[in-house]
Amino acid sequence: MSRIGKKVRKIPQGVTVEIKGDDLVVKGPKGELHQKLHPRVTVSTGEGQVTVSVVNEENTKDKALWGTFSSIIENMLEGVTAGFKKQLEINGVGYKAILKGQDLVLEVGFSHTVELKPATGIKFEVEKNIITVSGTDKQMVGEMAAQIRSTKKVEPYKGKGIKYVGEVVRRKAGKTAAKGAA
Repeated sequence: MSRIGKKVRKIPQGVTVEIKGDDLVVKGPKGELHQKLHPRVTVSTGEGQVTVSVVNEENTKDKALWGTFSSIIENMLEGVTAGFKKQLEINGVGYKAILKGQDLVLEVGFSHTVELKPATGIKFEVEKNIITVSGTDKQMVGEMAAQIRSTKKVEPYKGKGIKYVGEVVRRKAGKTAAKGAA
């Protein structure tokens, strides 16, 4: 039996959960999220809570779906009430990020600027060298943050590039350190 799947999720105040056929709709103060349900997963609501069940609790694939959909529903409930955000940090001389309308423009050492458009429901904020990606859908926030980071990953010698706030980058010694040791 899935320990995560059998948890009963409480619906926060001001949030509505509807099941329309094979589509789950969660509405809250921050927005509305949709999730298509797998045929082997059943979601039921009542008395201010959401429960997830599967066709066969002993089947390993069903157990995996059970826990996955339970976590997805929990993230949807949190997203429409509090939202999600990820922060990235830009390091390097001349490296910067600018907002052009809703688009994010990165100058990270290339001969051209890199322009990224936000996905639906995603918002960018820039303050000095910190980029904040926020939205209601946890998966989309993480995906946009990863896309920004992949434009210029941190290199290990000087530490120039884009990294998550709090991410530790292992630094390498350069050629001069190797000559001094020999």
